[in-house]
Amino acid sequence: MPSTGGHRVDDLDRLPELPPHTELIDGRLVLAGPRSAFHSLAVDLVTAGLRRSAPEGLRVKREMTVVLTEHTAPEPDVLVVRADAVLSRRQTRYEARDALLVVEVVSPESAERDRETKPLKYARAGIPHFWRVEMAGSDDHPVVYTFERDARTAWYSPTGVYHGWLKVDEPYRIDLDLTEIDRM
Repeated sequence: MPSTGGHRVDDLDRLPELPPHTELIDGRLVLAGPRSAFHSLAVDLVTAGLRRSAPEGLRVKREMTVVLTEHTAPEPDVLVVRADAVLSRRQTRYEARDALLVVEVVSPESAERDRETKPLKYARAGIPHFWRVEMAGSDDHPVVYTFERDARTAWYSPTGVYHGWLKVDEPYRIDLDLTEIDRM
């Protein structure tokens, strides 16, 4: 049973038989729905692209918990963390201070969380960059919306919308052909 304030981060490792990809948002456990083919392919595409260009000192992880507060620990689809935050292969989570970029691939069941709830919480926790990937157009192609945290407002400002090709210099130089999804 959770305490009065709801579940805590440590409960994610202690509760038996939690389904995969369970997130903790404001003390409540949020269970993930089934993943679509687009979701899976987009996560693979972004993960591979980020790994190809990641400089020494950074690591790209997928579907790992990020602790934002004692009662909030979402699981972004992809994240870039400092290499020194990777402590072991048994590790189940990272701290927000170690994350440079979090990426959410929007699914119908998670759309509100991925577009509104999570970006607000990631920004408040100090994560410098946020990307949101959505399916668009009659051909269901990926569109990547990129954001950078404004230190004055502790909120994300949009930095770009990418169709077909994503080329950015922050958080590091990334050059990603989004049409690769058609060959996966």
